[in-house]
Parts: sequence; C-alpha cells; structure tokens
Amino acid sequence: MSEAKPDPIRGVSAGGAPVPLSVLDLATVSSGSDPVAALETTTEVAKTADRSGYHRLWVAEHHSMPGIASSSPAVLIAHLAAHTSRLRLGSGGVMLSNHSPLVIAEQFGTLAALAPGRIDLGLGRAPGTDRATAAALRRADPSADDFDAELAELTGFLDGSFPAGHPYRHIHAVPGPVQSGIESSARPPIWLLGSSGYSARLAGQLGWPFAFAHHFSARNTLPALELYRRHFEPSDVLNKPYAMIAASAFAADTTAEAHRHARTLGLAMLKVRTGRPGLMPSPDEAEAYSYSAAEAEFIDNWLADVVYGEPDEVTSGLTDLVARTGVDELMITANVWGGPSRVRSLELIAESYGLTG
Repeated sequence: MSEAKPDPIRGVSAGGAPVPLSVLDLATVSSGSDPVAALETTTEVAKTADRSGYHRLWVAEHHSMPGIASSSPAVLIAHLAAHTSRLRLGSGGVMLSNHSPLVIAEQFGTLAALAPGRIDLGLGRAPGTDRATAAALRRADPSADDFDAELAELTGFLDGSFPAGHPYRHIHAVPGPVQSGIESSARPPIWLLGSSGYSARLAGQLGWPFAFAHHFSARNTLPALELYRRHFEPSDVLNKPYAMIAASAFAADTTAEAHRHARTLGLAMLKVRTGRPGLMPSPDEAEAYSYSAAEAEFIDNWLADVVYGEPDEVTSGLTDLVARTGVDELMITANVWGGPSRVRSLELIAESYGLTG
C-alpha cells in the first residue's frame, strides 16, 4: 500500500494523531529582546515544525504592535519557505481590507512560484490594527463592509476569471496561475478566517475551508462551526466542510514551568485588552505584577481556554478539544515569553501528540 500524502487542505494524520496539527506564529517580541530576535525565533519555530511533522505554519498580519513582528506575512512566508522543505506555509491571515486585491494576488502568486504546492492564503476581514493605522496602510478609510466585493476581485485576479467587459479583464497577476491563457501554477487555496459568524457563513456558501480563532473567541467557536457546516455547499475546492480552529497551547517539561509561562500570555492579553499593548512580559514580570481583583479574574478566565502543562496534559486537552468541536485540523499557538521555550513546546507536543517528522 502506498503511503498517504498530505492534501493541500486535508492533511494526513501521522501515527496516533486524531487530526493534523499545525502552528500559528506571531513573531512574538519578548521583553528584553527585539524584532530581529523575534524573527530569528520564528525561523527556528518553522524549522522545528518542519522536521517534527506539523502540517502547516501560518503567520498573522498585525500593525503598530510592539510585541508582534509579523507585520508583513508575504515577506516572512518567503523567508520561511527558504528554510523549510515540506511544511505548508501561509497567512493566518492577510487582512484584505488593508491591501489592494491585485497586490495580494501578485504576492501570493510569487510565493506559489517560489514554493509550489506549499502556500496557503488565509484572509481576514478586520484590519488587525486601529483605524488610523489601517487608513495609513491603504491611504483611505477602510471598511470591512467591502469584503465581499474585494474577495471577488481577488479571486478574479488569482483565477483569471473576470467576465468579458469587466474593467480588469485584461489585467493579470504575474506570477499567477493564468498568463496569456496558459496555466503556469496552481493557485494557493483560499481560507476564510473569523472570530464570529460572518466569515463562517460565507466560507460555507463558497465551499471553502474555514479557520476559527478559538484562541481569542472561545465562546463563539461552536456557534461559528455550526453555522459553517449548516451553510456549506460543495464546490470545486471541497466536497464537504473542512474546519480548523486555532487554540493556545503550551507544553513544558514540568507543570510548574508551564504555568509560569502561561501567566506571561495572560498578562500580555490583559494589556492588549486594556489598551496597553507592549512586549511579551517575562515570567518574573508576570509574577511581580500587582493584579487588581478584576485583572486577576480576567487572567483566570483567559487561561481557562489555554491548554498548558506537561506534554501528556496538553495532548489530552487538545484531543478533548477536537472531540468537542469535531474539527478536521487543529492549529496551536503559544505566544509566550522566550524563543527556546516556544521551540521546546512544539517538540514536546509533537512527540506526545503522535506526529512523525
């Protein structure tokens, strides 16, 4: 019997893994460090994921946030592609409201030419930043209400599918799948990303894969997945729904170490939610922080949706999450302090979860 190979969308579980496992990385800038070191760590994370058997790794677009260095996903994906060999790479996501659809089509067409069969295009509706920064990106007042029209324009450039008479009929994204009527490469699969119901419904209607941000909108996970599945219509891309969720997960050699690092994630999120984003705090800073009663409650509630502990604890938590949601793939993210801790976590989880490199 021939060995099963990963599908561009439907990955193949390795060993005893219940579903394929992937990684979301934000190029986290730790306290006491800088963006250069953060990008070096993301490269090491990608190398680790590549050799450990993870299915894909995505980077997310954020702007004007001191603690996140992944402001340019396409540039970072190209770099990671040059340092990996089998791992699928993509955006989780590119914020369509921030960019011209033609520019995105050209960027990801270039990536698909550089790393054939390994590129994903994940799209989000929100700008991923404040309105002033979003306006600086596009030099116009951005609006998520334009998403449907811009999505249609993007697919038109990617597929060369503008109808006769369309003003962009003779404009081509180069490199791209269609140039002078000759198919030059397969375009990257498009994923719709969301933290609410809008993208879930649209992904279902289009018959596309859907990724939900469970790591910061856990209460909406099950309703969004139900909406996606209920509205799903088979397409040339998928004959049945394919859903993935991103979950915060961190493993360490000891439970105490895992808990110390998880607190850094909680404090960082507290600062973001209270309008004070900054560098990822260290475990010592998280322990020394003077929490009010409301802040302590926020941290406890936030960490309730994070899977952390020793490797077997994390694997058990992830397996339970898959069972509760019925997802086809799981993407984990661990934006904790310190590059070595993040790399070690991926290694521990891969071994415990049953991945094979």
